[in-house]
Amino acid sequence: AALTLLCSPLAERTGKVLEEFCRCYREQYGVELFNSVRYEIEGGGGPQAQLLHRKVPLEDHVIYSGNLFQYIEENKKWRNRFCVVPHNYGLVLYENKLAYERVLQPRVLVNSAGYKILTSLDQYLELVNGSLPGATPKSGNTPILKCPTQFPLILWHPYARHYYFCVMTGKEQDKWRAVFQDCVRHCNNGIPEDSKVEAPAFTDAVRMYRQSKEQYGTWDMLCGNETQILSNLVMEELVPELKSTIGPRLKGKTQERQRAWIQISDAVYRMVYDQTKTQYDAILTKCELERPQMESTIRTDMDQIITSKEHLASKIRAFVLPKAEICVRNHVQPYISSILEALMTPTSQGFAEVRDVFFKEVTDMNMNILNEGGLEKLVEYMEKLSQLAFHPVKMQSCYEKMDQLKLEGLQQRFDVSSTSVFKQRAQILMRQQMDDAVHTFETLLHQELGKLQGKDDLCKSIQRILERVLKKYDYDSSTVRKKFFREALLQITIPFLLKKLAPTCKGELTKFQELIFEDFASFILVENTYEEVVLQSVMKDIMQAVKEAAVQRKHNLYRDSMVMHNSDPNLHLLGEGVPIDWGEEYGGQPDAEPTSDKRRRAKQVVSVIQDDEGALPYEAGTEALTQHEERELQDTESPAASGSPGSVREIREMLRKEALEEAVGPA
Repeated sequence: AALTLLCSPLAERTGKVLEEFCRCYREQYGVELFNSVRYEIEGGGGPQAQLLHRKVPLEDHVIYSGNLFQYIEENKKWRNRFCVVPHNYGLVLYENKLAYERVLQPRVLVNSAGYKILTSLDQYLELVNGSLPGATPKSGNTPILKCPTQFPLILWHPYARHYYFCVMTGKEQDKWRAVFQDCVRHCNNGIPEDSKVEAPAFTDAVRMYRQSKEQYGTWDMLCGNETQILSNLVMEELVPELKSTIGPRLKGKTQERQRAWIQISDAVYRMVYDQTKTQYDAILTKCELERPQMESTIRTDMDQIITSKEHLASKIRAFVLPKAEICVRNHVQPYISSILEALMTPTSQGFAEVRDVFFKEVTDMNMNILNEGGLEKLVEYMEKLSQLAFHPVKMQSCYEKMDQLKLEGLQQRFDVSSTSVFKQRAQILMRQQMDDAVHTFETLLHQELGKLQGKDDLCKSIQRILERVLKKYDYDSSTVRKKFFREALLQITIPFLLKKLAPTCKGELTKFQELIFEDFASFILVENTYEEVVLQSVMKDIMQAVKEAAVQRKHNLYRDSMVMHNSDPNLHLLGEGVPIDWGEEYGGQPDAEPTSDKRRRAKQVVSVIQDDEGALPYEAGTEALTQHEERELQDTESPAASGSPGSVREIREMLRKEALEEAVGPA
């Protein structure tokens, strides 16, 4: 009833937001196309990376798979599910493991972009109550759901559907939490980084749109692919209106109102998503059709466009720069070193932990090869090592270092809503550096294998290659971190400066529009040129702060003048070759096999995380048990287990009672 009431006004309101955004996008598209063509013609770039970069790291790999309980909202029951996390980091839930191996349709597919992973009902209720229209319910109210174990895992989203899971032990909870966090981290980073025009045009359009609504600074919901981000942008504006319209109509107990609001919000989000996808795809197609003509104009008139832009920039600079420099001197400059130190400490600790984990894994592998055997053991260990960067549990100690990031008083001063943007970016860079180190190591080792004789020779070669790779890692890590620090400082200070300067500068910018030739208006924007001038006012101080940190060798940063001589001139040529498949090349495994067999093997061999504990006590499931499965499940129910909270016996008893209530009604 609520959606029927709101359907037409919501579609109209969504259409207006998207229309305004699409205008911003078309403007930014022309600017970024010009920048891309100019960069292609003029060239440029930073220092060459020493490590190799793997193009398709996880093709045909499964990150993790295992059993856990899911709460089914439709019938308010907990059911056992087999969850698979494929190479694209989606969460795929099957009825059971057999359904997965038989390639049956999954029950649920979850793209976790924008979600938070919660491990307690109290955390969840706090977020639910905070988003509920009207007065916040009292903390003592009955929770929205009951968990059959002490180890819940809840996926919460401010607009979309929530997902509820639980497991049997704290160890499992930690493991699944690491896996889910990796999924969120990867899905949040949904805009392709190799896109030179569309991606920067999109992110700039989002920023410009939000700034037009007086919303400056980082945004937590810049998560997922373009359609998801744009849906979040629309929902950010719709939710206040939705609450004021729907809030008074929500009746009943707190739990009923909570459930109703979550369902309404999710339904609206899906409506918005569908409408957003249609309109965004249309504007993207339109820009792609116009691109050849625009690119032709840019290449023909490049010099005139550059001259026109420089003329505009000089006029804006004369007007803005004096005010901007005073603002930087009084409000930004005194705090740059403090912000940088707050960023450097946890980030550098995280990258150091990446180095330590890589060193430990290779050293352990080398010791095991020395003690246990030669090439056969090498193949077994290299298959595991090759996917180390995508092992959520082993990488967790690296990622956790970023949890220490706190800007404290600086966060309020510069109006930074959350540090999660910086934490997530650093963690993605850590994973990338780990994979680059591993890929370089395996490429060099693979090249050496044909020349080695005996186990001792192999172990010496592994140690020598490890030392070479670590030197390359130190150099690349320094380069990556310095770039990250500069970008983070800009992300913190530029929105603050724009907000400070807006009252005196923004209203005057329209007078500069007449300086742009009409033919070049698609490639030069006054607003963008103004932001470039503001950026120049603070860039020198930021560059100097990072440079001084490198000169002092803080956190093992290298100076900009330090150039690492390439000791492996042919290494990058090796990286262009066919990806190494250790199992296929040295393990003698047959290529052709049925899809179901491949799926079974994916869990046992290709899966990054191996389940050391064997079958979970509830792996057979709690619904539709066969007699054989029933006996196996009974065997797990020892007297000790039956007395523990959340034991298999208790869960089965709970499910039995639920089934009875469903049949005859509650007592």
